[in-house]
Amino acid sequence: MNQITRLLLPGVLCLAAFSSSLHAQNEKTITIRMLDTKTGVLIATSNFLVRVNHLEEVHADWVKQNEDGTGKLTLPADAEQVSIRATYESATRIYVNCDAEKDHGSADHAASPDHWYSAESILTSGVVAPNDCVGKKVPERLQVVAKPGEFVFFVRPQNAREQMRD
Repeated sequence: MNQITRLLLPGVLCLAAFSSSLHAQNEKTITIRMLDTKTGVLIATSNFLVRVNHLEEVHADWVKQNEDGTGKLTLPADAEQVSIRATYESATRIYVNCDAEKDHGSADHAASPDHWYSAESILTSGVVAPNDCVGKKVPERLQVVAKPGEFVFFVRPQNAREQMRD
Protein backbone atom coordinates (compact mmCIF):
# COMPACT_ATOMS: atom_id res chain seq x y z
CA MET A 1 0.00 0.00 0.00
CA ASN A 2 2.81 2.45 0.84
CA GLN A 3 4.46 1.81 -2.52
CA ILE A 4 1.22 2.60 -4.38
CA THR A 5 0.84 5.79 -2.36
CA ARG A 6 4.43 6.82 -3.16
CA LEU A 7 3.80 6.23 -6.86
CA LEU A 8 0.44 8.01 -7.00
CA LEU A 9 1.19 10.96 -4.70
CA PRO A 10 3.48 12.86 -7.15
CA GLY A 11 0.92 12.41 -9.93
CA VAL A 12 -1.91 13.70 -7.75
CA LEU A 13 0.17 16.69 -6.65
CA CYS A 14 1.07 17.55 -10.27
CA LEU A 15 -2.58 17.28 -11.31
CA ALA A 16 -3.67 19.57 -8.46
CA ALA A 17 -1.01 22.15 -9.34
CA PHE A 18 -1.96 22.01 -13.03
CA SER A 19 -5.70 22.44 -12.38
CA SER A 20 -4.96 25.32 -9.99
CA SER A 21 -2.89 27.12 -12.64
CA LEU A 22 -5.62 26.57 -15.24
CA HIS A 23 -8.18 28.13 -12.89
CA ALA A 24 -5.90 31.14 -12.33
CA GLN A 25 -5.49 31.61 -16.10
CA ASN A 26 -9.27 31.66 -16.59
CA GLU A 27 -9.81 34.41 -14.02
CA LYS A 28 -9.43 38.04 -15.05
CA THR A 29 -8.33 40.28 -12.20
CA ILE A 30 -8.61 44.05 -12.53
CA THR A 31 -7.60 46.76 -10.07
CA ILE A 32 -10.21 49.51 -9.77
CA ARG A 33 -9.41 53.09 -8.78
CA MET A 34 -12.46 55.29 -8.27
CA LEU A 35 -11.49 58.96 -8.01
CA ASP A 36 -13.35 62.08 -6.91
CA THR A 37 -13.98 64.21 -9.99
CA LYS A 38 -12.96 67.49 -8.32
CA THR A 39 -9.96 66.46 -6.23
CA GLY A 40 -8.67 63.31 -7.91
CA VAL A 41 -8.53 61.68 -4.47
CA LEU A 42 -9.14 57.94 -4.31
CA ILE A 43 -12.56 57.04 -2.93
CA ALA A 44 -12.15 53.81 -0.99
CA THR A 45 -15.28 51.68 -1.09
CA SER A 46 -16.35 48.09 -1.32
CA ASN A 47 -19.75 49.06 -2.71
CA PHE A 48 -19.09 48.44 -6.41
CA LEU A 49 -21.82 47.36 -8.80
CA VAL A 50 -20.34 45.32 -11.66
CA ARG A 51 -22.11 44.15 -14.80
CA VAL A 52 -20.59 42.13 -17.63
CA ASN A 53 -21.37 41.52 -21.29
CA HIS A 54 -24.40 43.89 -21.30
CA LEU A 55 -26.32 41.61 -18.95
CA GLU A 56 -28.69 43.12 -16.37
CA GLU A 57 -27.41 41.06 -13.44
CA VAL A 58 -25.34 43.12 -10.96
CA HIS A 59 -22.43 41.52 -9.13
CA ALA A 60 -21.67 43.49 -5.99
CA ASP A 61 -19.64 40.65 -4.50
CA TRP A 62 -16.97 40.43 -7.25
CA VAL A 63 -14.90 43.29 -5.82
CA LYS A 64 -12.84 43.13 -2.66
CA GLN A 65 -11.28 46.27 -1.20
CA ASN A 66 -7.47 46.28 -1.08
CA GLU A 67 -5.55 47.80 1.84
CA ASP A 68 -4.69 50.89 -0.25
CA GLY A 69 -8.38 51.63 -0.95
CA THR A 70 -8.43 50.29 -4.51
CA GLY A 71 -10.70 47.44 -5.47
CA LYS A 72 -9.74 44.00 -6.73
CA LEU A 73 -12.29 42.83 -9.30
CA THR A 74 -12.26 39.18 -10.32
CA LEU A 75 -14.17 38.61 -13.55
CA PRO A 76 -15.21 35.27 -15.03
CA ALA A 77 -13.23 34.02 -18.02
CA ASP A 78 -16.07 34.80 -20.45
CA ALA A 79 -16.29 38.50 -19.47
CA GLU A 80 -15.63 40.62 -22.55
CA GLN A 81 -17.19 43.94 -21.54
CA VAL A 82 -17.54 45.48 -18.10
CA SER A 83 -19.53 48.35 -16.60
CA ILE A 84 -18.73 49.56 -13.08
CA ARG A 85 -20.63 51.87 -10.74
CA ALA A 86 -20.51 52.40 -6.99
CA THR A 87 -22.84 53.33 -4.17
CA TYR A 88 -22.56 55.52 -1.08
CA GLU A 89 -24.63 56.49 1.99
CA SER A 90 -25.08 52.87 3.07
CA ALA A 91 -25.71 51.84 -0.54
CA THR A 92 -28.82 54.03 -0.86
CA ARG A 93 -27.29 56.36 -3.50
CA ILE A 94 -25.36 55.61 -6.66
CA TYR A 95 -22.41 57.81 -7.61
CA VAL A 96 -22.70 59.55 -10.96
CA ASN A 97 -19.99 58.20 -13.25
CA CYS A 98 -18.33 61.10 -15.03
CA ASP A 99 -17.97 59.13 -18.24
CA ALA A 100 -21.77 59.42 -18.41
CA GLU A 101 -21.91 63.14 -17.58
CA LYS A 102 -22.36 63.93 -21.28
CA ASP A 103 -25.68 62.09 -20.97
CA HIS A 104 -26.75 64.59 -18.28
CA GLY A 105 -28.95 66.47 -20.72
CA SER A 106 -30.93 63.37 -21.62
CA ALA A 107 -34.59 63.30 -20.71
CA ASP A 108 -34.07 60.51 -18.22
CA HIS A 109 -30.63 61.08 -16.69
CA ALA A 110 -31.37 58.76 -13.79
CA ALA A 111 -31.52 55.96 -16.33
CA SER A 112 -28.53 57.17 -18.36
CA PRO A 113 -26.88 54.34 -20.21
CA ASP A 114 -24.00 52.50 -18.65
CA HIS A 115 -20.70 52.88 -20.45
CA TRP A 116 -19.00 49.62 -21.29
CA TYR A 117 -15.28 48.94 -21.42
CA SER A 118 -13.36 46.08 -22.97
CA ALA A 119 -11.99 43.72 -20.32
CA GLU A 120 -9.15 42.85 -22.70
CA SER A 121 -8.16 46.53 -23.10
CA ILE A 122 -8.17 46.98 -19.33
CA LEU A 123 -6.02 43.90 -18.84
CA THR A 124 -3.51 44.63 -21.59
CA SER A 125 -3.00 48.39 -21.37
CA GLY A 126 -5.24 49.81 -18.63
CA VAL A 127 -8.16 52.21 -19.12
CA VAL A 128 -8.93 55.65 -17.73
CA ALA A 129 -12.60 56.52 -18.27
CA PRO A 130 -13.34 60.07 -19.47
CA ASN A 131 -13.87 62.71 -16.79
CA ASP A 132 -16.64 64.76 -18.40
CA CYS A 133 -17.58 66.36 -15.06
CA VAL A 134 -14.71 68.88 -15.14
CA GLY A 135 -15.13 70.57 -18.50
CA LYS A 136 -12.70 70.85 -21.38
CA LYS A 137 -9.59 71.88 -19.47
CA VAL A 138 -8.68 69.05 -17.13
CA PRO A 139 -6.52 70.16 -14.17
CA GLU A 140 -3.17 68.42 -13.87
CA ARG A 141 -4.15 66.70 -10.59
CA LEU A 142 -6.89 64.89 -12.52
CA GLN A 143 -4.67 63.69 -15.36
CA VAL A 144 -4.00 60.09 -14.45
CA VAL A 145 -2.58 57.07 -16.21
CA ALA A 146 -3.77 53.50 -15.83
CA LYS A 147 -1.34 50.61 -15.66
CA PRO A 148 -2.10 47.34 -17.45
CA GLY A 149 -4.82 45.57 -15.49
CA GLU A 150 -6.15 48.81 -14.00
CA PHE A 151 -9.47 50.62 -14.55
CA VAL A 152 -9.70 54.23 -13.34
CA PHE A 153 -12.93 56.19 -13.32
CA PHE A 154 -14.18 59.48 -11.89
CA VAL A 155 -17.39 59.97 -9.94
CA ARG A 156 -19.36 62.62 -8.12
CA PRO A 157 -22.22 62.36 -5.62
CA GLN A 158 -25.73 62.95 -6.94
CA ASN A 159 -26.94 66.54 -6.81
CA ALA A 160 -30.24 67.47 -5.11
CA ARG A 161 -32.27 67.21 -8.31
CA GLU A 162 -30.90 63.73 -9.07
CA GLN A 163 -31.62 62.63 -5.51
CA MET A 164 -35.23 63.82 -5.83
CA ARG A 165 -35.71 61.71 -8.98
CA ASP A 166 -34.51 58.59 -7.19
